[in-house]
Amino acid sequence: MKRWQKLLLVLLVIFICSQIPFTYRRYRLGRLNDVIQQINSQRQPKPDEKFVEHKGVVHVHSSLGGHSTGTFEAIIAAANQNQLDFVVMTEHQSANFNTAALTLKDVHSGVLFINGNEVNTPGKERLLILPGDETAVMSDGPSVEDAIARTKARGALALVAYPEEFKSWNAPGYDGVEVYNVYTNARTINPLVMLFDGLWSYRSYPDLLFATFYTRPVNGLQLWDDAIRLTGKRLVATAGNDAHANVGLSLNGASGKTLIGFKADPYERSFRLVRMHLLLPAGETLNSASLVQAFAAGHCFIGFDLFGDTTGFRFTAANGSEQKIQGDEIASGSGVTLSVRLPVSARVVLFRDGQAFSDEPEVKEKDYVVTEKGSYRAEIYLPQLPGVVSQQPWIISNPIYVK
Repeated sequence: MKRWQKLLLVLLVIFICSQIPFTYRRYRLGRLNDVIQQINSQRQPKPDEKFVEHKGVVHVHSSLGGHSTGTFEAIIAAANQNQLDFVVMTEHQSANFNTAALTLKDVHSGVLFINGNEVNTPGKERLLILPGDETAVMSDGPSVEDAIARTKARGALALVAYPEEFKSWNAPGYDGVEVYNVYTNARTINPLVMLFDGLWSYRSYPDLLFATFYTRPVNGLQLWDDAIRLTGKRLVATAGNDAHANVGLSLNGASGKTLIGFKADPYERSFRLVRMHLLLPAGETLNSASLVQAFAAGHCFIGFDLFGDTTGFRFTAANGSEQKIQGDEIASGSGVTLSVRLPVSARVVLFRDGQAFSDEPEVKEKDYVVTEKGSYRAEIYLPQLPGVVSQQPWIISNPIYVK
């Protein structure tokens, strides 16, 4: 055998050996897929006569604001495919035209769209504004304080986006924090590893490739917990899909039509990863005003629905004279009973002021009596999932504030 043939053989053996971990990772994704289907088949959510649950996504971009080629038609189709009730658009602002006025709003094909904005300030701090500002085009980004003041004057909502980059935590008036963002999480991906994961697993488990890099948003949660303590106010936690539909490879013809290629983050896939579940009082209509009001009140939770439908989760509190849900305040009195209700058995971790104080496996429905004042919230995990995904949150609640 000639030297070049030996070298080629050695390289071939090295390449084959290097692919063994990726074939095993594909096998693990298959196991994960089977367990997810089993979890969904075991769901037994209890009916809720007081609140109606609506699911949707927040932080979505179209081609209007740049960084995306996504069309309104694709976004509407993806929302319907995922059976969403609402989509919050957060278009980047433009110096040339009003993106909030031009993006999707109102009801399309049965889905409520809110025309929000992502505002970038001179200090590179960003806010999600919903509904967006339809009154003017901003050629120069406003300061954080000005953007919040302008937002509050319109009765709109201001959420801190990318909290790791935010500095103005003392600024008055912001309503919440985007504690989890798919794009922020995806920045931890090793491109070479993801390339081979894609080669082995994309055709069979394209959605579950998310599981290979999904991690608990430690920094976002800590910054949110700290902000609640710093301001003494109720601050809603949200999750952002940051959907752009702009990741992939393609070969286009002269007309712009795609001849060959693939898209790694189409809207229909992005909308499956993480969702916001909103709770409205029974009989109340879902519209722009009620959606903003419910978010402002924190009557919502984050569900990583890719790993199992989170619909039916409830986190409530009672003190003998009143009953509240997540986002509300309740008087401590002689003690408060916190109640967790889940559609399937899961691990429940309770936090007070950002510190875990209870961690119990195999909970389907449980009461916890607390006597100390503080901000209480829950994180739910699925230990039945295989691998490291079992160690990442399935549900992140908003707090109940015991005063």
